[in-house]
Amino acid sequence: MTNTTFLTGKTLPRRTVLRGLGATLALPLLDAMFPASLYSRLAPAAVSRFQAVYVPNGMAMEYWLPSVVGRDFELTPILEPMAPYRDQMTVLSGINASWNAIHAGATGSFLTGATHGGKNEVELLADVSMDQILAREFGAQTQIASLGLTMDPPNNAGACQPGLSCVYQQTLSWRSPTQPLPMEHNPRSVFETLFGDSGSTDRAARAARLAQQKSILDSVNEELASLRGEIGPQDRIKVEEYVDAVRDVERRIERAEDQSEVELPTLFQPEGVPQTFEEHYELMTDLKVLALRTDLTRVVTFMMGMEQSSRPYPQIGIPEGHHPLSHHGQVPQQIEKMSKINRYHMELFTRYLAKLRATPDGDGNLLDNMTILYGSGISNSDRHSGDNLPLMVVGGGAGKLKGGWHVQYGHEPSMANLLVTLMDKVGVPVDRIGGSDGALPIDTLANL
Repeated sequence: MTNTTFLTGKTLPRRTVLRGLGATLALPLLDAMFPASLYSRLAPAAVSRFQAVYVPNGMAMEYWLPSVVGRDFELTPILEPMAPYRDQMTVLSGINASWNAIHAGATGSFLTGATHGGKNEVELLADVSMDQILAREFGAQTQIASLGLTMDPPNNAGACQPGLSCVYQQTLSWRSPTQPLPMEHNPRSVFETLFGDSGSTDRAARAARLAQQKSILDSVNEELASLRGEIGPQDRIKVEEYVDAVRDVERRIERAEDQSEVELPTLFQPEGVPQTFEEHYELMTDLKVLALRTDLTRVVTFMMGMEQSSRPYPQIGIPEGHHPLSHHGQVPQQIEKMSKINRYHMELFTRYLAKLRATPDGDGNLLDNMTILYGSGISNSDRHSGDNLPLMVVGGGAGKLKGGWHVQYGHEPSMANLLVTLMDKVGVPVDRIGGSDGALPIDTLANL
C-alpha cells in the first residue's frame, strides 16, 4: 500500500483533545495538524524528550563494564540484550557519584548532583533535579510537566539508614532543595493523571467513574466519530492504533483491579497492581509510551526498584532478595546471581526501547527523539561504592546523540557534571546542577 499524505484545507490544532465523562484524551501527532500549504516544505520539528531509568542496589560490575574503550567495545553479559540498539547506546565509565552516602546518596544525587543531605532523618535537603529543571522548561508546552514512576510502593516514613530520611531512596525528583516529589507505582493513578479531567486521584471520584462502567474511549466516542470524518486515511490509521493502545491499557488495569479483590495467600504483591512484576512493568511501560507519543509530557523518571529493595526474582531462578544478594561478599557464585538480576532489568528495558522504536514520531520514531539516562548510583554493591558508576545514554537525542561508543573518563568527573552536559544535549543548557564544577568535555559527548 502506498504511504501517501492526505491533507485537507482545515488544520487541526496541535493540542487537539477529545472530551467526555470528565476526561480529556490527547491525540498523537497527525498530518492534519500541519497546514497543507506548508507541509511540503516544513517537516515537523523533532521534539526532544528526556527519561531517566534507575536500577537499584548497584551492579555486578564484572558483568557490566566493557574492557575495550571506543567503538569496538564488547557487549558484556548484562549489556548483551542491547545488541539491537548498539548504534543508539553509549556506555560511560569513570564517572563518580556526587554524594556517596550508601543508598540514600545513590538516589538522592542521581539527578540532583547533590553533595550531601539533611543532618537527620526529618531534615530533607538535596537540590533541584535535572528532570524538574526540564519540566519547568517543557511544561509550558505540555499538559503534564513530568511523570515520576516506580515499581515499588512508597515507604516515606522513618530512616532507612542512620541519620537520613527514607525519602531519599523513594524518589529521583526534587522540585526544590527541600521538596522531593513522590513517585507513583499504581497504574490506575498514572492513567488518571494522564487522562482524567483534572488529574485527580480521589478515591470517591475513581469509584464513581468505575461504577459507570464506561471507559474514557467510550465517553469520547461521539467526538472520535466526528474526527474520523475530518482526517485522511493515514491519520485515521494513527488514531485507530492509538485508540487500541489506550483501550488495551484500560482493560489491563481493570483486570488487575478485579484480581486485587480476590482472596489470595500472602504474596509479594502490592495492592492495586497486576499479579506479576512483568505485567506491572509492561503496564507502566505502555503508559509511558502513551504519554510520550501524545506529547502529554516530555520528561519521565522511572525507578525499576527503590534502593534496598529486597524483591526476589524467582521467575529467573533467583529466589533470594535483591538487596541481601547485592552484599555478595565477593563470592563469585553470588556475583553471578546478582548479574542475572541486572541482565533481567536490561531485558525489560529493551522491551521498552522496542516500543519506542516502533512508534513513529516526526521523521523517525520516539527512540530517535529520546535522551535516556540508564544506570545506578552505586557500582560495587558489596561496598556501596560510588566510584565508576554503571551508566549508559540511549537514544538519538533528536539528532544530537550518535551511539556506538564506550566513553571512559580518566579524570573521575562527578555525576553532576554529566547532568550539566546532558541538559545541553536536550536543548536546555544550564551553568550548574548540584555540586557540578563544569560540564564533561562537550567534544567527547558530541560524538555520542
